[in-house]
Amino acid sequence: MRILVICDDRWHPASVVREGLTPLAGAGFSFDFVERANDWSAEAMGEYPLVLFTKANNAAADDETPWVDEKVEQAFVHYVQRGGGLLVVHSGTAGYRETTTLRALFGGVFTRHPKQCPVEVQPLKGHPLCRDSAAFKLVDEHYFMELDDEGADVFMQTQSEHGTQPGGWTRSKGRGKVCVLSPGHNLEVWLHPSYQALLSNAIHFCAPESQ
Repeated sequence: MRILVICDDRWHPASVVREGLTPLAGAGFSFDFVERANDWSAEAMGEYPLVLFTKANNAAADDETPWVDEKVEQAFVHYVQRGGGLLVVHSGTAGYRETTTLRALFGGVFTRHPKQCPVEVQPLKGHPLCRDSAAFKLVDEHYFMELDDEGADVFMQTQSEHGTQPGGWTRSKGRGKVCVLSPGHNLEVWLHPSYQALLSNAIHFCAPESQ
């Protein structure tokens, strides 16, 4: 399955995402990367069955100008409505509190995080999205989330000394599916076997049935 990865921003280098996805490249997935907003287009995105979105609202790592406008928001909505899959990971939820259309598509957004600390990722036992994944604890940014969609299927929590937050959920829009995973600032998190399982399960969940 060919997957479009939209990544790289001021605080989250593309290198973490690229290395974090490398183990999955041998599991039937291939990844094409877009790191600068100028290289993205709705037309090119439409050629992929699934988008992995892990880019804060910066045009590029060296340009903090917001890149998402109403036209971009509508492009993502139409992509999912037509059956595309959207997996939103960590920084993909950051900087979008005021982009109401995209926020509604995600079902919620990042609001803040304390200083990096040990964070326990707690998958819900028995949930299909948590297959082959068990709880683990690593130093990470503990993302505090505003979950707007009361009907979202929350399958994972994150916990630290600062409290407990929804760490993963799914929802549908039209013919497509959306999945959000909030952990993932550090490469160690991406490469943890349990997180690799979560990523793989989320990709399979979001992908159109024909893939």
